[in-house]
Amino acid sequence: MSAETRQGESAADPCHVAIIMDGNGRWAKMRNLPRQEGHRRGLEALRRTVRHAAELGIEVLTLYSFSTENWRRPQAEVSFLLGLLRRFVEKDLAELAEAGLRVRIIGGREDLAPDLRRLVEHAEQSTAGNSGMTLVVAFNYGSRDEIVRATRAIATEVAAGRLDPAAIDEAVLHGHLDTADLPDPELVIRTSGETRISNFLLWQAAYAEFVFSPVLWPDFDKADLVAAISEYRRRERRFGGVEPVTVRKAGAA
Repeated sequence: MSAETRQGESAADPCHVAIIMDGNGRWAKMRNLPRQEGHRRGLEALRRTVRHAAELGIEVLTLYSFSTENWRRPQAEVSFLLGLLRRFVEKDLAELAEAGLRVRIIGGREDLAPDLRRLVEHAEQSTAGNSGMTLVVAFNYGSRDEIVRATRAIATEVAAGRLDPAAIDEAVLHGHLDTADLPDPELVIRTSGETRISNFLLWQAAYAEFVFSPVLWPDFDKADLVAAISEYRRRERRFGGVEPVTVRKAGAA
């Protein structure tokens, strides 16, 4: 895998892939099944994708699992989705840890139920020392909310006299985001044929390449992931300049 890509050249394999997992409800409706079955099959697709991404050498995989807007869904569906998250962590965490994966959860935590917050913290702490692929789960996440929280934290530092307002730049804001210690995604995939980004990684994906797959999320498999990466390789990555710009992968010397 090439360690760097220059502006105007074909992209090397992405270091960080982010996926908007969409289409569970439509998958179920097409089969006259309850929406919960679509979400259950979607969890199976999530497990497959994590395994395939690690096999393909992806360093960071971010999955949009539950947005700040998803709380508006019917209570029964929200409860089912939260139950799936609990089961994923409780059932899969040991396997993920054994495989060397590091788990990160991004999104607001202050308003989570205490048991969910403990579950999130346990998932991160128990895998923090691993050096394999980083699995980032965006839960109770909305990019606008993330930017507001980051701005509020910066304002608090300014008010306390710890930060000069004149020193605030892109790096300062980036350093207060949930993904501060992670590389920005080079490739964002959305399934189900929808062509919007739904408040996902708005800052981080400023120069990401987007692939919109018609496949409904429960049917997403390794071939679809490989196809998206192949499409990414065919792209010429452009960053607004004229002269070639070197973009280094995470961990590149």
